[in-house]
Amino acid sequence: MVSWITSRKSDNESFFVGNRVSPWYVVAYGMIGASLSGVTFISIPGDVRSTQFSYMLIVLGYLFGYIIIARILLPLYYSLKLTSIYSYLDQRFGFWSYKTGAFFFLVSRVIGASFRMYLVVNVLQLFVFDAWNVPFGITVIIFLGLILLYTFKGGIKTIVWTDTIQTTFMLLAVIISIFLISKDLDISIRGLVSSVFESEYSKMIFTEWAGKKFFLKSFFSGIFIAIVMTGLDQDMMQKNLSCRNIKDAQKNMYWMASSLVVVNFLFLMLGAILYIFAAQKGISVPETTDDLFPSIALRNLAPVAGIVFIIGLIAAAYSSADSALTSLTTSFSVDFLGLEKNTDLSKRKKIQLRYFVHIGFSVLLLGVIIFFREINDKSVISQLFTIAGYTYGPLLGLFAFGLFTRLRIHDKWVPLVAVLSPLLCYILSLNSKEWLNSYEFGFELLILNGILTFLGLLLIHKRST
Repeated sequence: MVSWITSRKSDNESFFVGNRVSPWYVVAYGMIGASLSGVTFISIPGDVRSTQFSYMLIVLGYLFGYIIIARILLPLYYSLKLTSIYSYLDQRFGFWSYKTGAFFFLVSRVIGASFRMYLVVNVLQLFVFDAWNVPFGITVIIFLGLILLYTFKGGIKTIVWTDTIQTTFMLLAVIISIFLISKDLDISIRGLVSSVFESEYSKMIFTEWAGKKFFLKSFFSGIFIAIVMTGLDQDMMQKNLSCRNIKDAQKNMYWMASSLVVVNFLFLMLGAILYIFAAQKGISVPETTDDLFPSIALRNLAPVAGIVFIIGLIAAAYSSADSALTSLTTSFSVDFLGLEKNTDLSKRKKIQLRYFVHIGFSVLLLGVIIFFREINDKSVISQLFTIAGYTYGPLLGLFAFGLFTRLRIHDKWVPLVAVLSPLLCYILSLNSKEWLNSYEFGFELLILNGILTFLGLLLIHKRST
């Protein structure tokens, strides 16, 4: 229904940037769900056993990262009236830098989105569709088919509004789950919260500098994760670029950032409560912590808890999956097909081409998800996801070099720099314990990746004559 209302008289401008008329408060609220995902919905609660509340330091880092995005990146994007944020690299450096940035986004988003969808669909398959003997491939087709159905015409103009529905149901699922656990344990919400803060799970500050949870490392990593995975990500920025003006986009960013602190804290509270519930009921914790929330909701609580969990999981999954598909279509259409600048094609032909691209990426995601299923090795798939994350480092280096220097570069060498930097980081991460006195890299590897790219660009800058 939302798709039908929002996609009437829609064109490519509607699909790519929502005709730049989206209300900032609707975008801000919807982006809470889009910033999380189905994986976050089940992973953050499960990770509480190993990380406690140290994740909140990363979230507080996000807050500062979003301020930087609002004050530095958004004004740049709006002043240049960008549809794809990677167009900036074309204006600043040239053809190869532009295509490298856009290509790295496409690779990262295809693998990342497929990984997230695979994990969510796998949970749905295991806990729901297997009971009806529905093949995994059919489950994936249904999942992607529904996204294609409601994003096909309206794109970002539709997603801005569907995200509000999805965010609402995701948050309700967490709150209702906490209430149902409280009722099952016969403890008040206040008593349950007190139990969390008295438990080992609530520890937030870790001072062991070599460990992955060191608080300063987490905080600064959070800043740069927000900058690259929101500010330099077409998926996340596309909604911001649909706001009416720069002031609205900045207000959206500030409110969304503040809300995410509260929402992530709520997820951590849920995780601690799930472990407390498991301990009090004598429930064995699953080996894979991602299975904790679904197994308790679907097997150890009243049936309504299972329904609430499934609805929440679907809402969280769709709020990130639909925008991923739309941003992939936008980036390929603008950055590689040049639909915006092409004056030889009619408006109708451009819309038809965008339809084909949208369907094409749906098929590609379907293929990658089924490929993950065939591999059937979570460690291998997780490695692919990790490798895809390395592509954000070169984006960080490229944008930082463009914004904070006036140097020109030999554009044709940029792809080499962008490949070597993450490769060096990957090798370093594998050997850091041996080479760096037991030091373990966490998210701060992203910062190093960006620095190496920046230094590589310095080496290929044009000397003034």
